Amino acid sequence: MGDSPQGPLSGYRVLEMGSTIAGPFCGRLFADFGAEVIKIEPREGDGVRSAGKRFKGKSLYAASILRNKKLISVDLRHARGQALVRRLVPQCDVVVENFRPGGLEKWGLGYADLSRLRPDLVMVRISGFGQTGPYSARPGYGIICEAASGLRHLTGDPDRPPARVAVALTDYITGLYAAFGAMMALLHRNRTGEGQYVDAALAEGAFSFIEPHVPAYDKLGEIANRAGSGIAGSVPNNLYSTADGQFVHIQAAQNTVFRRFAPAIGRPELPADERFANAIARGRHQQALDGIVQDWAGRHTLEEIRRILDAADVPAMGINNVADIFRDPHFRERGMLAEVPDDDLGTVTLTGPVPRLSRTPGRIRRSGGRVGRDTRSVLEQMGWTANEVRDLEKAGVIYSDPQGEVCAELS
Repeated sequence: MGDSPQGPLSGYRVLEMGSTIAGPFCGRLFADFGAEVIKIEPREGDGVRSAGKRFKGKSLYAASILRNKKLISVDLRHARGQALVRRLVPQCDVVVENFRPGGLEKWGLGYADLSRLRPDLVMVRISGFGQTGPYSARPGYGIICEAASGLRHLTGDPDRPPARVAVALTDYITGLYAAFGAMMALLHRNRTGEGQYVDAALAEGAFSFIEPHVPAYDKLGEIANRAGSGIAGSVPNNLYSTADGQFVHIQAAQNTVFRRFAPAIGRPELPADERFANAIARGRHQQALDGIVQDWAGRHTLEEIRRILDAADVPAMGINNVADIFRDPHFRERGMLAEVPDDDLGTVTLTGPVPRLSRTPGRIRRSGGRVGRDTRSVLEQMGWTANEVRDLEKAGVIYSDPQGEVCAELS
């Protein structure tokens, strides 16, 4: 299968020096839509290779988040490794990094240094608390910044400690913002020729998601709290248990939907009840209305509920786990279960590219491979001689995986 990038970002080259989640996810978005993404990682590999499940010794998380990338291994703590980056940067449009602020500056690889090498460079800087401010020097893991942002306080049930989503949610939020910022910076560069850096902070990315609660505190002094499976002021919009021991989430809070929902559950009189006549009134009587809906749901199986509410055009869905999604024809038809080539496993199923573009869709060419798989081929393509590459290998500045290079040639 050919490895030539195609898509709307074809022709752009991205140098990814990020690690773990937010930086690699940002880079993965570029790679999915055709940019040539060169990922630098140390000999021991990106930390993401130690996260998640493994199969036949391979990190399945890395197979996904490192997909479509050219993988090179460089020791950035070595002066010659830093010099190698400075030689790469003039040939790159975007640099993505998520070191602690000031870390790259110590190596002469900060924005001020790199922009002298390429003035129109776009540099994406992902950190915990941003490049400035009193917290900027703090280590910034996603879940720590989520705690700082207020988002963690809103997650879970009100009578229990704050919960967490079982994925690196804040890293993904910030990776999206970082990629969006980079695209805006590239648009500006295309118009003016000017480069710039994007300052994407994990704490700010998560904080932006509590948007409705900020003006409510400013004007009303109201501190939002965890709401469990429901949400204050939006009723019915909750999780209800079914007769067959499952759960269904029903969203019928809008007035037009509620007027369809009420007769569907055998309660056509509800919209005329002053407690439930409009969305604001229903929000004031949430407990009473949730009780009515739960009484109805508890007398029906999940399949019966879905059939009744589908017929009434009322949004309702059982709670899927990943096995349910693998069986779901909609996800498969939409390409969200993508079986892609893998150097070590033959194939592996990954989440498909998002969003869908009608003319220039994203594509997964192959999954993430071994550390240093593409070191030699990338450096030689970008101007290093074979002798220079061998010298860097002997000095321990770079690492090339021999079998990985073979896989790269066969791809």
